[in-house]
Amino acid sequence: MIILLTSTEFPPSAVNCLHRLMAELTQADAVYSPQPLQVWKTLVNWLAFFYQIFLQILRAVGYHPLLSSSAKAAADGFKPLPAIELHDRAAESPTTVVLDLDETLVCAYETSSLPAALRNQAIDAGLKWFELECLSSDKECDGKPKINYVTVFERPGLHEFLEKLSHFADLVLFTAGLEGYARPLVDRIDTRKVLSNRLYRPSTVSTQYRDHVKDLFSISENMFRTVIVDNNPFSFLLQPSNGIPCIAFSAGQPNDTQLLDVILPLLKQLSEEEDVRPTLYDRFRMPEWFEKQGIPPSCWNT
Repeated sequence: MIILLTSTEFPPSAVNCLHRLMAELTQADAVYSPQPLQVWKTLVNWLAFFYQIFLQILRAVGYHPLLSSSAKAAADGFKPLPAIELHDRAAESPTTVVLDLDETLVCAYETSSLPAALRNQAIDAGLKWFELECLSSDKECDGKPKINYVTVFERPGLHEFLEKLSHFADLVLFTAGLEGYARPLVDRIDTRKVLSNRLYRPSTVSTQYRDHVKDLFSISENMFRTVIVDNNPFSFLLQPSNGIPCIAFSAGQPNDTQLLDVILPLLKQLSEEEDVRPTLYDRFRMPEWFEKQGIPPSCWNT
């Protein structure tokens, strides 16, 4: 590396020394003196000259902003990277949404007992429907399980509701229905496989106030981020502040809009909150409702 220094980078004393040295060398060339003393003086002056140049080089390098020490660089404007804040990820974990089946997502009737007028009215109004064979808990005379034929009507917006909800929530189906009936039905409506778990009647519990109660702790230990949607409020009497009591659906309600217009926006709002219970309490006041039904707070498992 070659460093060029102009005369403006030398102090006046160094410049004067350089001029005198050049004059002496010029004079030494003109008049040869064999005296050793004169030779030694010239050599010493040369050494002094190079020493001054060396000092100037050190000063130039030492104070160059790009070659200075890290501490000097920090003082001149280089700053350490800011610390990355680690956010609490509790609020970012997906909400667990527990969905009831009958009269919440669908309504089902034994085909043999479904009034023809109601069936035709629902179909003409555009309700999606299908017929299903399912196993009954009853037995035939020969001991084989009895097969029931069921006509099922889907609540309007069902598939869109499940698909959109699955983007921000963990979906669990919890029904008090028997598995022989509910499992093939859920297979038909869960076409995108968005339900992470299914629970049937054996997973419910009995209390002194009601049977077939759905204890949410059987699904999740985090009640901050768990909510149940059920048309029967007594299903969630153990966790009254975690429930959404929806309007029951039947084949006579072809224009129902609960899933997309009411329940989905509310669940989306809850998914953005650290604790779903304050909002649900303010909205429905379910603890007070249960107390009016004679169910004391001592029964709750929150």
